[in-house]
Amino acid sequence: MNTTDKNNRLDLKNTAHLGAVRLSCRCGITSFIICLVAIAQFNFTHPESIAMAQSLSPSIAYPQTTRGNVVDDYHGTTVADPYRWLEENESEATAQWVASQNEATRQFLDAVPERERFVKRLTELWNFERFSTPVRRGKYYFFSHNNGLQNQNILYKSTSLESPREVLLDPNTLSTDGTVALSSWEPTDDGRLIAYSLADGGSDWRTIKVRDVASGEDATDEIRWVKFSPIAWMPNASGFFYCRYDEPAAGEELSGVNYFQKLYFHQLGQPQSADTLVYKRDDEKEWGFSPTVTDDGRYLVISNWRSTESVSQIFIKDLKDPDARVQPLITGFDADYVFVGIEGDEMFLVTDADAPRRRVIAVKTSDGAQRREVIAQGDDVIESASLLGDRFIITYLKDARSAVSIFSLAGDPIRQLELPGLGTASGFEGLREATETFFSFTNYVTPTSIYRVDLKTDEVALWRQPKIAIDVDAYVTEQIFYPSKDGTKVPMVITRKRDTVLEGNNRALLYGYGGFDISLTPAFSPAVAGWLDAGGIYAVANLRGGGEYGRQWHEAGMVFKKQNVFDDFIAAAETLIKLGYTAPKRLAIRGGSNGGLLVGAAMTQRPDLFGACLPAVGVMDMLRFHKFTIGWAWVGEFGSSDDPKQFQNLMTYSPLHRLAPGTCYPATLITTADRDDRVVPAHSFKFAAALQHAQSCHHPVLIRIETRAGHGAGTPVSKSIDEYADLWSFLVANLPLD
Repeated sequence: MNTTDKNNRLDLKNTAHLGAVRLSCRCGITSFIICLVAIAQFNFTHPESIAMAQSLSPSIAYPQTTRGNVVDDYHGTTVADPYRWLEENESEATAQWVASQNEATRQFLDAVPERERFVKRLTELWNFERFSTPVRRGKYYFFSHNNGLQNQNILYKSTSLESPREVLLDPNTLSTDGTVALSSWEPTDDGRLIAYSLADGGSDWRTIKVRDVASGEDATDEIRWVKFSPIAWMPNASGFFYCRYDEPAAGEELSGVNYFQKLYFHQLGQPQSADTLVYKRDDEKEWGFSPTVTDDGRYLVISNWRSTESVSQIFIKDLKDPDARVQPLITGFDADYVFVGIEGDEMFLVTDADAPRRRVIAVKTSDGAQRREVIAQGDDVIESASLLGDRFIITYLKDARSAVSIFSLAGDPIRQLELPGLGTASGFEGLREATETFFSFTNYVTPTSIYRVDLKTDEVALWRQPKIAIDVDAYVTEQIFYPSKDGTKVPMVITRKRDTVLEGNNRALLYGYGGFDISLTPAFSPAVAGWLDAGGIYAVANLRGGGEYGRQWHEAGMVFKKQNVFDDFIAAAETLIKLGYTAPKRLAIRGGSNGGLLVGAAMTQRPDLFGACLPAVGVMDMLRFHKFTIGWAWVGEFGSSDDPKQFQNLMTYSPLHRLAPGTCYPATLITTADRDDRVVPAHSFKFAAALQHAQSCHHPVLIRIETRAGHGAGTPVSKSIDEYADLWSFLVANLPLD
């Protein structure tokens, strides 16, 4: 599957940085993957931590939050929104509220005895080398590297895989606090130039620049107001295609609704104002586009998405004909279609049309209705596909773990590619004529390692592997399948110390996501290492709504079936308790973005089931989410309050509206960021204020609001260490052990 296109579409879905984040080195797209690790013991169970919940919680003085009198009428039903004023993110009143809430949160967290020890240990765990998969263009290899504690990865170039690397771009020099990130980069086919995009302070807005690879000097080109777009070079490096929105009104940069994305061509050396408009649809405000240029330079392939639904259309433009117009190839939004490659007059696409677990088809460029099957649907879900030389490399998901197979151009199976173990493999990119490709591999005990594949022999060789001491034998990872409320079998992966006694006296952290066709697959994380290191159990449930088992699994957690996701999560918690891993007062739940909604829904439906909750950058106001930035794109997943029946359904689980004053809710630490323009922080602000108002017992309700940060992508290492020290300290303080 064309990685640029697939990752770009995942980027506008509701993903978050909540543990390990898999970053495409070329596309800079954040796609959350679950992270587990086994590491040396460092237990936080001394008497001071056991006493924290009792000694600190009653002394919290919550800031007073003004309750307004806003009331909305939804199809004859009135709904109060007393904290509407917190939606004004740039107002002085909101700024004062943020400051006072952060002060209360800091008073609590800084008093936790273990916090400094967590900072020290997490700093040690984060301090290991990290490489991205190399990309070969012309005489250069391009890849990113981090020596361990650098806030941002540095982009390097080298003339061979083993020659000394040279810095091409160091984003750590672009800001004093490490909050300007290299979001994506794309070299020309000859490797002479590289276009790269920068993210400032966590925002989804990108600025594209161009650098000469040999000299390291930037050209004058600068493209602004880019969002959710790859960079697609012309083969002759004369310019590139990209997508952007109109410049937002002053003061609405981080909250204004993003409609009417447009596709442009930028001619090198020209100002952005001279860019050529290639395609727009004034009649379709919710349409977005993702450009790719075929390796032979013949066609511009435009993937057309509509919200975050897993459906798409394909348009093409003949680049050999200067007068050619954009033409439809596949229309109707009947299924998902992702461009893979081209051979003569046929384009290869991965699709779930008539194949919920996906297949590969060939489509005539002259007529999208003329299609043939190349690789049939199998038992496992196709996660990605590449066309390198005369062979397809197909990555499958088998119970949320990777398997890789090689097929001929005719679709005949050749062999399975041997992976280093059970885990997550990704990459396999390159131009059609490439003689080598690279992939990354990671699992619960393996930091991301990079492998080279010789495409002539299929030989796999290790290129880079982090040097980090892990006592693998001290830990065990197991996958179980448990029944949900309706009997559906749901997989869950659990990592714990091998000698853990399963009598319910363990702190456990359960993570879930359950939405947007996003699969949670195994990966190493120094953050989660810190939790396991402190004696905690870490569990990940592969809920319905995700992509682990294809389209049907996803659709079973959408719109009117969204409650299935929450039922799956609650059943996972009950299973952990039933099997003796933990007890309700020692069980915490965590999730971000759509997963933040998951945590909010679970804790308001079953407040008795959890000892602590960590909702991050969550979608908490299900009646108004579509009124901000890209929120409208989630209507296909959730529904909309504009529809009477969908409004009634949303009201059954909207976390903000499920809160009931006089209820004892679990200890809760809400996290968000002031520059999150994916899920605007008003969701978390309003939920925190309402939860503090509703709370009837001593369990603390706090909100941690990061500054100069966004939805997660590009977060500096230093900020990540501080955040996880706070999270794990909060859990230690609120999950008492006997």
